[in-house]
Amino acid sequence: MPIILRLDRVMADRKMSLGELAEKVGITNANLSKIKTGKIAAIRFSTLEAICRVLDCQPGDILEYQK
Repeated sequence: MPIILRLDRVMADRKMSLGELAEKVGITNANLSKIKTGKIAAIRFSTLEAICRVLDCQPGDILEYQK
């Protein structure tokens, strides 16, 4: 898939754990882990918005397109 998820990089920059981010976003650790590892086919805009709000970032910081 040409869309690469860089959530792990942004979380590391913010020194935030998976559990802490999951709690603040309001999703399970398992679902956030799937997002982090790129093992998803879709993500809701509401989830993406919550992740960006908590991490104080832009969607482009998390999502990357590669040919």
